[in-house]
Amino acid sequence: MSALTRTPGSAGKDAATRRGVLHGMTWLVWRRHRGTFLLGFAITALACAVFAYQRMGVLDFLEAHPHTMGRSSSADGELLMRFQDAFHSTFSGDVGFLKFVPVVLGVFVGVPLIASEQEQGTIRLATTQSVSRVRWIAAKLGVPLLLVFVCTSLMSAAFTWLWEPAHELAEFGDWYHDGLLEVTGPFPVARSLFLTVVGIAVGMLLRRVVASMALLFVFGLGTGVVWAERVWPLLAPLRRKVYPYDQGDPLLPGGAVRMDDWKATADGKVFGIGTCTDDPDTACRAQHGIVNRATDYYGYDQMAHMQWFGTGILLALAVAVTVFIVWWARRRPL
Repeated sequence: MSALTRTPGSAGKDAATRRGVLHGMTWLVWRRHRGTFLLGFAITALACAVFAYQRMGVLDFLEAHPHTMGRSSSADGELLMRFQDAFHSTFSGDVGFLKFVPVVLGVFVGVPLIASEQEQGTIRLATTQSVSRVRWIAAKLGVPLLLVFVCTSLMSAAFTWLWEPAHELAEFGDWYHDGLLEVTGPFPVARSLFLTVVGIAVGMLLRRVVASMALLFVFGLGTGVVWAERVWPLLAPLRRKVYPYDQGDPLLPGGAVRMDDWKATADGKVFGIGTCTDDPDTACRAQHGIVNRATDYYGYDQMAHMQWFGTGILLALAVAVTVFIVWWARRRPL
């Protein structure tokens, strides 16, 4: 039989292969960007392996200190310091890496996706073929966004798995100020998708890869600062614990993050913590009616609410940017 001769069975197998997950436009998108995609998979696998290895050390520490498990109060200072000595660099390094991942994805996955083809002129060839622009842009967006979703979901899940058993000890139990709120649960996935589609849009509009990368990098860092300073406080109300003035530090629920301290009157009016600090006796406090102290805090149970609320906001913004990209690609010359 000639090498050029095909049996019906072999033709059917070839057709089935072409109808697999990677065929047509999805295969072209994968092939064009496979280096970036494979690097992303490799980094994800390595990060998950590192988190799994680190978790073994954390669990060994917790087994050596069984009284630290399931507490209803904050860990004592000695135990906290011992944990920081052993794992502070571990958690701070992991948090720093995961906070940077969404920006890197926006810069190196999002920006070049369309902008590189615009610079090289290959986009004209792609958009003048028999495939419609809608199918082209759907594949162009769908493949990388799916990979971003998978990779960030795996990394977030692996790190949350590492952090959760020691959430009252890691970073002194402060999940609000030290970045843990941003890198656990669903939030890093949503932020990665948002910055990736923003990167695609910026690259498509500017048509210059390097300039778009620089702009997206600044945008990613800037939005991270604004979100931490302005948005997180709006996503959940602070709780307040009022206690007698001379009681000492309050006993907050396990995993709570202490946000602010006040001096308070019996009817709930509060004054700054520096009020009456220079008065050696109680005359100043009596004048203001100060008889209590008050502490504002976020409960550990509020963390998931804040993350899901923030995730919803970012996903809505990501959808809006995606709709704009599709509209622009259909209506405007690329």
